Amino acid sequence: MPILTIMPGGTTVNVAEGSSVLEALVAANSMVIPKCNGNAECGSCHIFVQEGRKGLSKIQRVEHERLDSIIGVGSKSRLACEAKFGTEDAIVELLGFNSGL
Repeated sequence: MPILTIMPGGTTVNVAEGSSVLEALVAANSMVIPKCNGNAECGSCHIFVQEGRKGLSKIQRVEHERLDSIIGVGSKSRLACEAKFGTEDAIVELLGFNSGL
């Protein structure tokens, strides 16, 4: 079972394979509240994947298009609602403007 580490703070949570990063963040009470209910329509669950990026699902067209419309996107950017876990652990960084931190 993969482990998600949430930065800042270092909170960890066990994650079921195939679940989204957003589901894990909600389970960990991380304060990420997507405005579109996890439908890749708003970008409010934009995160940086610091480690384990290759262990997550590949970026699909809808996520890529949404990321293209967000300011501050980088090579480590993902939408938590679209990134699904495989078998590897991951470390993600929540961004202060969307995470309530």
